[in-house]
Amino acid sequence: MPLDMPWIRAQLPEREILWLEVTDSTMRDAARLAAAGCPSGTAVLAEEQLAGQGRQGRSWHSERDSGLYVSIVLRLLLRAEDAPALTLALGLATAEAIARSTGLACDLRWPNDVLLGGKKCAGILVQLAGSAFIAGIGINVNHTAFPKQLAAATSLRLASGTAHSRERLLVNLLRAVDSFTGMLVDGGKAPVLRAFAQASSYACGKRVIVEQGDAAIQGTTDGLDPSGFLLVRQDDGTRTLVLAGGVRPAANG
Repeated sequence: MPLDMPWIRAQLPEREILWLEVTDSTMRDAARLAAAGCPSGTAVLAEEQLAGQGRQGRSWHSERDSGLYVSIVLRLLLRAEDAPALTLALGLATAEAIARSTGLACDLRWPNDVLLGGKKCAGILVQLAGSAFIAGIGINVNHTAFPKQLAAATSLRLASGTAHSRERLLVNLLRAVDSFTGMLVDGGKAPVLRAFAQASSYACGKRVIVEQGDAAIQGTTDGLDPSGFLLVRQDDGTRTLVLAGGVRPAANG
């Protein structure tokens, strides 16, 4: 069933929202709106994406009428180098919105994955478009199955056994994004990093494998650096700063 846009707009009367039945990517649509001067907080959402963007050039599975596929234009007093902390803030916002809407408690995997039962239910993508950040958030809400190649994915419905209101989740998500980005702008990175470390089982003490192109390192997570990057202590004692890469639990973790 399509989103009830009149209800959503009634809950968020000051918010500019562009709803699309189908689009290639809400990230691209939001970037175009940002270039045209749209206000901060403008949201683009679609019932279906044909080329949804994931991290590291991957695609995002965007089944029609089942998930939330939204990109938000954020004009914040932040620098480009604040993007890692912004990604963590958006993960916190997504987890809070899911908890508030469904009662489900999510885990956060650095840098941009939201997990239920160890499987990915949502992802974050942050890009800089001129002077604005574009925050792409995809949440698997009412999917009942996934393609075989996405065995590590789940949805709120699969995790809970019941369907959930995408409208209520969207309203809670946009409000949570405002709250956690406000925390970052007003308080700096430290409060966001502390909140992420408390919410994430991956931030410290987790045995992981970090895939970096054709190479991989294995070790135990050792917290976040002041910029929001992940520290991993390898088995030989080497402490490595992870700037990018896919993080997954080690078999013995």
